[in-house]
Amino acid sequence: MHNPGIATPDRFPAEERFAEGAQYIAGRLTRGTSGRTHAVVDPASGEEVLTYELAGTADVDRAVAAARAAFPGWAGATPGERSDALHRFAAVLADRAEDFARAESLQCGKPLKLTREFDVPGTIDNAAFFAGAARHLQGQSAGEYSGDHTSYIRREPIGVVGSIAPWNYPLQMAAWKILPAVAAGNTVVLKPAELTPLTSLLFAQAATDAGIPDGVINIVTGTGREAGEHLVGHPDVAMTSFTGSTAVGKRVAEVATATVKRLHLELGGKAPFVVFDDADLEAAAQGAVAGSLINTGQDCTAATRAYVQRPLYEAFVERTAALMETVRLGDPFTAGTDLGPLISHVQRDRVAGFVDRARAYARVVTGGEAPEGELAKGAYYRPTLIADAAQDSEVVQSEIFGPVLVVLPFDTDDEGLALANDTPYGLAASAWSRDVYRANRATREIKAGCVWINDHIPIISEMPHGGYKSSGYGKDMSAYSFEEYTQIKHVMFDNTAVAAKDWHRTVFGDR
Repeated sequence: MHNPGIATPDRFPAEERFAEGAQYIAGRLTRGTSGRTHAVVDPASGEEVLTYELAGTADVDRAVAAARAAFPGWAGATPGERSDALHRFAAVLADRAEDFARAESLQCGKPLKLTREFDVPGTIDNAAFFAGAARHLQGQSAGEYSGDHTSYIRREPIGVVGSIAPWNYPLQMAAWKILPAVAAGNTVVLKPAELTPLTSLLFAQAATDAGIPDGVINIVTGTGREAGEHLVGHPDVAMTSFTGSTAVGKRVAEVATATVKRLHLELGGKAPFVVFDDADLEAAAQGAVAGSLINTGQDCTAATRAYVQRPLYEAFVERTAALMETVRLGDPFTAGTDLGPLISHVQRDRVAGFVDRARAYARVVTGGEAPEGELAKGAYYRPTLIADAAQDSEVVQSEIFGPVLVVLPFDTDDEGLALANDTPYGLAASAWSRDVYRANRATREIKAGCVWINDHIPIISEMPHGGYKSSGYGKDMSAYSFEEYTQIKHVMFDNTAVAAKDWHRTVFGDR
């Protein structure tokens, strides 16, 4: 495996860009007031790139107040006005694409080619999609359903949305939460992960520069325990949108219940990758490597459990391992790098723990270690393939969130589909077959929010993303997401001068 050393190319000047602070409230950068600081660390080198003051509860209160003050004007804007603002926003994002790509690579350790070709273009496309969607906030046609009364449905914005985004896709998750909410007329307070605030702050600044009014988009960068819980429980926050682990999602739901606010939860995943015996072996092996190693495996939709029908099993294991061994680890800013580090040394050690424990009951075919030399300074871990684990084992049932793929055999189609559904999660899955009937059966029977056929991982703005079971509820992207950030009002009015009197007489008699 080729391991280019850490180079020192021109990176992103975070200390310079965020000298005024890492909170964005009412259209300006400001410092947090919690009295504590936090460092953004480059996971490729272990070096600090920004130290900032964390947000406290007072900062959350200020951000919510700014969002609440901005809500009437933004909600009162016409759909066309909101659409025009979001089109300008998409243009500003496109103009600053390289800034976003470099900042995302620096704080996350993602290869620059990935942020340039996937994260940033996807975000710009999402902004363009919701700019168009803003003009389609529509209710339902009027009708006379009860005598002389006319009824119709209005879709209205909800109010202030409190959103919490994770560290694995900080730019895209900020976009997925903010764009549909503001397109529908809401205002937003977003708490990014404290490890990765840079692109969320750039996103809010770009919105202001595009002419979106101050207070419509606010960023508070603090801990989940302090800033996050206060945001979720805030009485002036009408809706909470959270992406993260299932365990934390349960806590978010518990806190939100106290104020009976609407919830949107995109939680963990353990995506199955089902390979039937008529599949194209080479395509499936390549798909497994790409699907399991995307973002160094730190992706809720990543392929984590490959179930391969017995006739192809050993050949699949052999070919997938061989492909994994060609993957190049290295500096995210170097053109030849395929795979960057994990987000932190803590996460790397967590992933290593899963693999080390698996050695007692399964076969580690390739990988299973951190690289030596220059890359040892970063949070790198080699692509890892584990075979022959039991279905009820830890590596099959738990979310590892690293560059680890577990491969298990199955015999009958019934067994393969049953195994695919045999975890608490249901975010995404894929099935590999040349038989349209087999493929169609898989799409029906696999319990997941997205099922790919002969592919794994692509997403598009026009289609929804969200889970079943313990993977949460609610949809990101698409018109389905747009509608989630609205509330439905039934309007009913009397068409005659006497109907109200007749209704009164029916209920109370003549008076």
